[in-house]
Amino acid sequence: MLHRPKSLSNYLSRSIIRSYYLQIQQLRAKSTHRYNNNSQNNETDDDDETHHFRTRKIRETKEGYLHLYKSRGQHILTNPRVLDSIVRKSNINPTDTVLEIGPGTGNLTLKLLEVAKKVVAVEIDKRMVEILINRVKDCGLEDKLTVICKDALSTKFPDFDLVVANIPYNISSPLLAKLVFGGKRFRCATLLLQKEFARRLLAKPGDSEFNRLAVNVKLVAEVEFVMDVSKRDFLPCPRVDSSIVKIRPKDEIPDVDLDEWCAFTRTCFNKKNKTLGAMFKQKRKLMELSKLSELTRSKEESAVKLYNFDCIDDGDKKEEVESDEGDNYLSSGLDIGMSIFRDKIVGILKSGSFEDKRPSKLSNEELLHLLSLFNRAGIKFHDQEKPGMQIL
Repeated sequence: MLHRPKSLSNYLSRSIIRSYYLQIQQLRAKSTHRYNNNSQNNETDDDDETHHFRTRKIRETKEGYLHLYKSRGQHILTNPRVLDSIVRKSNINPTDTVLEIGPGTGNLTLKLLEVAKKVVAVEIDKRMVEILINRVKDCGLEDKLTVICKDALSTKFPDFDLVVANIPYNISSPLLAKLVFGGKRFRCATLLLQKEFARRLLAKPGDSEFNRLAVNVKLVAEVEFVMDVSKRDFLPCPRVDSSIVKIRPKDEIPDVDLDEWCAFTRTCFNKKNKTLGAMFKQKRKLMELSKLSELTRSKEESAVKLYNFDCIDDGDKKEEVESDEGDNYLSSGLDIGMSIFRDKIVGILKSGSFEDKRPSKLSNEELLHLLSLFNRAGIKFHDQEKPGMQIL
């Protein structure tokens, strides 16, 4: 009977994965046994926790154990078929520099090094970096690898052509924002994401999952579904399945202020299933927009000058009565100004036939048109004193 020969890299990868799996399983067993003993003896004080931490670190160093932190999103993809699919779907050229974020122990990295000119791996965990470097050296590919041992959210990325990464779940949103809005030009990003997050990213107008994440990302990039990945293909096994998506930056993006756009979509999708007319008629929303609007600011300044209102300190009863009357005059003036502002908002919505429409069913083109109507009328959504680019 003939057997299909296996590549040396696949054999080494599976052997190393099997070794790590056995080591981690042994560590789990010992940790569980120690936990049960401590529970029976009621040893839960801070000294015991410190001792447990030190013991674990010693075992990692001396016995080769590797403790994976779920809180950091450390789930190692171990299925060789899925790893091969990621590399194949990424369409990597021999001249490409690939950015990998969160390489872990290097299962995907080794396959990327076989087809790319260079791989830049960003990993915050020094233990993972040590394992990664040793595995790459064993394969003789160290000249093609650059490792950055820093936080991917805060470090500055070098130039790259592609992103291929199993992104830690806990940083998916801010990392995606950094990639698509960060100013670095790249051809495509093939990302392994939590399945629910990927569904939100792929959602279209009218879908129940449609949200401002999809709206903001699709303003500057095209998103494509590739395949689902079972949670059983990871070690340790996460609670949910994953999906692979491809994100391609658009060659041309709309001429719009991105901070203003993100603030506008945050307003619209705060209650995405309400009609825009009902949303923008709310007193709180009107007051928020009035503070950012040049038109309303000028009206408030005129009202202050007209009624000559000043905040005063404690005085006699007569002064207090006069102050109260001043408050009433100002309140009346501001109510008139707010009523004018409300009519202006409604007029803008009616002019574009948006009053009875819901944000959850609007396309990006329709949202861009509505924002332009607001901005042309002097209505702004972004507070210049606050940070922008919040895509969720």
